[in-house]
Amino acid sequence: MQKNWLDRLIKPSTRRFVQAARQEQDYSFFDLLHGLVYGLWPYLYIGIGVGEHPLAKKLSPWLGRLERLRQRLPAGDGQTKSPGNGIADTYHGKVMPLESAKRLVQVREPIRAPDLEQVIPYPRARALILQNPEHIVALECPCRAARPNPCLPLDVCLIVGEPFASLLIEHHPQRSRWVSTQEAVTILEAEDERGHVHHAFFKDAMLGRFYAICNCCSCCCGAMQAQRNGTPMLASSGYLAQVDADLCIGCGECQDFCEFGALSLPDGFASVDAAACMGCGVCVGKCVQGALSLRLEASKGVPLEVDALLMR
Repeated sequence: MQKNWLDRLIKPSTRRFVQAARQEQDYSFFDLLHGLVYGLWPYLYIGIGVGEHPLAKKLSPWLGRLERLRQRLPAGDGQTKSPGNGIADTYHGKVMPLESAKRLVQVREPIRAPDLEQVIPYPRARALILQNPEHIVALECPCRAARPNPCLPLDVCLIVGEPFASLLIEHHPQRSRWVSTQEAVTILEAEDERGHVHHAFFKDAMLGRFYAICNCCSCCCGAMQAQRNGTPMLASSGYLAQVDADLCIGCGECQDFCEFGALSLPDGFASVDAAACMGCGVCVGKCVQGALSLRLEASKGVPLEVDALLMR
């Protein structure tokens, strides 16, 4: 049967996204529009968000008005959404050490962990619901793509599960590709070697759940930029770096690679600023002396560990 004009205009992945949205209880029509704009035009969306797109200054006042309007609209349960911290509540990342990030792309069974309040300390967008977790797409990072001199390579954002993976690859075939689990692990390992931080990202418009692992650098990442400017968009891994003074030789290699500026050498030996450290673990892999390690720190929250969630 010949497709009508609407079928040709709306791609199958868009239809699946809308169908998934209709099954979400606290997902408004505004959320749906927001999700479609974000999913269909991420490079425009992020480019404006990080202030690099030519339209950023012109649209900034209007985007502020839209955010205030969104906060006044009722959620799916009829209750008005709490303003909270604005964008920090609706779009945020959870820092993960390399092994935790690798485990997240190695999952082979659906996961439904809708309440992660202790793990993801934000009022909204904190569900880990993986449908078809083996569906993974490597996407050119919108944050890097927006920068005039970005870090390379670009295709290091991992879109995990459905309906997100198909939505991005069907609408951006020139900037995305399907990858196997092993290819995803290789991307994570290569980015870790470059000193970049792994974040599991959550967004209210993306059905209020986890949808991507981004490999972030402080020079390109919009979320890290916002964090530096006082918007708390990133949650600590739940770990804290610690230094073995007997092994540290004060080479400064760890300080050079710390994306959060949490390491210094005040007395010729490495010292950790506990308030600034996000527990990403990049420094641990860079210390050839083995003087750095991660330890659980209750004040930093609960780690996002897939194996623990599977046992719940």
